[in-house]
Amino acid sequence: MVEEQSQHAEPARNYMEGQQADEEQGNPENNSLHRPLLKRNLTLSSSPLALVGAKVSHIESLDYEINENDLFKQDWRSRSKVQVLQYIFLKWTLAFLVGLLTGVIATLINLAIENIAGYKLLVVANYIEKESYLAGFIYFTTANFLLTLVASALCVCFAPTAAGPGIPEIKAYLNGVDTPNMFGATTLMVKIVGSIGAVSAGLDLGKEGPLVHIGACLASLLGQGGPDNYRLRWRWLRYFNNDRDRRDLITCGSSSGVCAAFRSPVGGVLFALEEVATWWRSALLWRTFFSTAVVVVVLRLSMEYCKNASCGLFGQGGLILFDVSDVSLRYHVVDIIPVTVLGVIGGVLGSLYNYLLHKILRVYNLINEKGKLHKLLLSLTVSLFTSACLYGLPFLASCTPCDPSLQEACPTTGRVGNFKQFNCPSGHYNDLATLLHTTNDDAVRHIFSTNTPTEFQYFSLTIFFALYCILGLFTFGIAVPSGLFLPIILMGSAYGRMLGIAMGDYTKIDQGLYAVLGAASLMAGSMRMTVSLCVIFLELTNNLLLLPITMLVLLISKTVGDCFNPSIYEIILDLKGLPFLDAHPEPWMRNITVGELADVKPPVVTLRGIEKVGRIVDVLRNTTHNGFPVVDDREVPVGSQALGERELHGLVLRAHLVLLLKKKWFLQERRRTEEWEVREKITSVDLAERSVKLEEVAVTKNEMEMYVDLHPLTNTTAYTVVETMSVAKALVLFREVGLRHMLILPKFQGSGVSPVVGILTRQDLRAHNILSAFPHLEKAKGSKKGQ
Repeated sequence: MVEEQSQHAEPARNYMEGQQADEEQGNPENNSLHRPLLKRNLTLSSSPLALVGAKVSHIESLDYEINENDLFKQDWRSRSKVQVLQYIFLKWTLAFLVGLLTGVIATLINLAIENIAGYKLLVVANYIEKESYLAGFIYFTTANFLLTLVASALCVCFAPTAAGPGIPEIKAYLNGVDTPNMFGATTLMVKIVGSIGAVSAGLDLGKEGPLVHIGACLASLLGQGGPDNYRLRWRWLRYFNNDRDRRDLITCGSSSGVCAAFRSPVGGVLFALEEVATWWRSALLWRTFFSTAVVVVVLRLSMEYCKNASCGLFGQGGLILFDVSDVSLRYHVVDIIPVTVLGVIGGVLGSLYNYLLHKILRVYNLINEKGKLHKLLLSLTVSLFTSACLYGLPFLASCTPCDPSLQEACPTTGRVGNFKQFNCPSGHYNDLATLLHTTNDDAVRHIFSTNTPTEFQYFSLTIFFALYCILGLFTFGIAVPSGLFLPIILMGSAYGRMLGIAMGDYTKIDQGLYAVLGAASLMAGSMRMTVSLCVIFLELTNNLLLLPITMLVLLISKTVGDCFNPSIYEIILDLKGLPFLDAHPEPWMRNITVGELADVKPPVVTLRGIEKVGRIVDVLRNTTHNGFPVVDDREVPVGSQALGERELHGLVLRAHLVLLLKKKWFLQERRRTEEWEVREKITSVDLAERSVKLEEVAVTKNEMEMYVDLHPLTNTTAYTVVETMSVAKALVLFREVGLRHMLILPKFQGSGVSPVVGILTRQDLRAHNILSAFPHLEKAKGSKKGQ
């Protein structure tokens, strides 16, 4: 978001030089391990920079507010019933296509992962069966190395924004922050191929986060008619050429992605509502639910088709499924104690995981700053370490004899089954190899399996938990598409099952259900989600009897985690420098007014309703504002004493001023234009285009002396607040309505008083910026904490 009312925007080059200078001074507060990935510019009139992908980018806000100018009103009045029906039909059609394409791509990703990883593991199993351990290790490590190389090279060289889960950037976008290059066609393709390579390589990451990003990319591309360079100019799509409708589509895409990851339609909708979406309404609820319903149908059809081995190794597996609808679930009042313990453990470990990951991401940032080669080497180093651990650690586990009463074949030498033989003799299995020498989805199914009280040994589960804690910390942050859901599920399920074993006969709850509750507790402790997680796990287990204890675990874990640090996604948003506005204002924000904020900003730049071209060009060249108040002299009756009074007509956007200059819509004399004069030169479709830059517009010396009537393009319904309003109240209004500009009006209006005091933007309402300008608020904040 380029600062809308800052006359001295600092270039990115100067910013980075200043950052290096601070490090050279040795100030401990400026140490790279104790500050965000981007050092903040602690002034209200700052030019916000954020780390998006591999680049430090200037960040702009999105115009979610309806710009009600004369052209918009005319276009709205002239729409026929057929055009209104076209708009409604297209909204639902795009929601359907988002769900359909997300479901198809999720199926293809699962199919590819199951086959690539499955055949790789079958070859390794054959080597081990022949006791060719070194050859098996070389093949296993080489295959994982090459798969990681493909995924990382694509991210590093073609689409740096495809690395990571993408969920924090989606949260920022739906909050009103334009994250550059996050939803492009290249990012989508790299995300798909990179997810297949990274997950097939056995890295401790999931495809769930990338699927959310994939759904958002599909929604964005459909809404704008394709990639930027090859957009469809279909007449119907003009209705969606605005940030507001694009936001709704991306919300549908993110919920479809969660549904595709967990086969959880209601959970996907609630995830969008609870975690990523800032702005919500009932009509959007219907469309997101429709999109997730389409995803579920596509996934169900693909699973039915692949059940008969028609898709290679993709059959029963490929999706995290854990159906315990036929399991008789029994628990009593005494079981509340271990369930409460699980919740506390989940909250503590989740917050500790967030803290450690925070530190590791800072270190990774120092490595990644050195260039593409270092990024690639970091990813490959993690791959080699992961392969060595996955291959070597099962040799530490002892062989367990098979239970003759089992209906399932034991040991398992084929492609599915809970009992991997590994290097054990006939009639024995290796429980640690069962969890490590398989795909991540199958590992979840194995550790969640019920009615298997003696299948996994305590020692093996301890090694599994410790390994995935280490791998989860060091894998997230490398230059590959990665998700946090699956690593956290595996860690949580491990200590959940360990607690179930420790409880023994003192509990009636199955060990597999303890694993489910453990996974839920760690996810709530790290991600701080409750409602959506509860529904996702209920849809996974297909057993409503789990509802009471699942709710208890989630509530306890979130409460405990909130006592230590924010959620993992909030930490990542802060590290990247994305100007995300929190839902709840700080308590000290009630002690300061918006008028006081306006006083510490540069004077507001205003334009007249009929302005000289030269004045407009001068303002655009010398400021980085994205909005300008339009002020007119107030018309008063002849003989009235109220002379010199001015009135606020509205707000005109920078993009619309550049459009006027490009269209050469100039007047020879200072006068108001007629409605028909405007319509024959500019249309509402033109107003939606934001790609024209001032540098591309040439204005002659003679044209500089001409005039422009700004009234037809001025938003006459801009949101305003009185200067006496508290910052806390203004922040809530700004966030919930989805504003880009908020005009501050004086309490007293009269002759000689400016009708507008200033403009508040997203950057002005961020807590750290306010505290930099008003340090006494920081002291008040500290004293309250100490009481």
